[in-house]
Amino acid sequence: QVQPVESGGGLVQAGGSLRLSCEASGRAFDYHTMGWFRQAPGKERNFVAAITWNGDNSYYSDSVKGRFTISRDIVKKTVYLQMNSLKPEDTAVYYCARRIYYSDHDLDYTNWGQGTQVTVSS
Repeated sequence: QVQPVESGGGLVQAGGSLRLSCEASGRAFDYHTMGWFRQAPGKERNFVAAITWNGDNSYYSDSVKGRFTISRDIVKKTVYLQMNSLKPEDTAVYYCARRIYYSDHDLDYTNWGQGTQVTVSS
């Protein structure tokens, strides 16, 4: 099964920034919406942001709207998540996955990556 590869996580202080990358090589991800989700310890996996295959439309959860920006480089087959003004509650493992059409439900997505850890200290 083809999996995307997430990277860019790390430890950052509150108010800082990180940029996550999701490399989704292979034709399996062409013409698919790509979504970012996150899961904190002991909690459910929640929707963060999504972007359509051509980058024309993007979607955000209320908790990150105005702070995070999702983008996509079709040539590089990479989706980015720029995270600014980070808060301790953003601490989680961040995953990317694909779906034909946009959805904010994780069970609608397939081809999950291994995730990248983001830790925001107060």
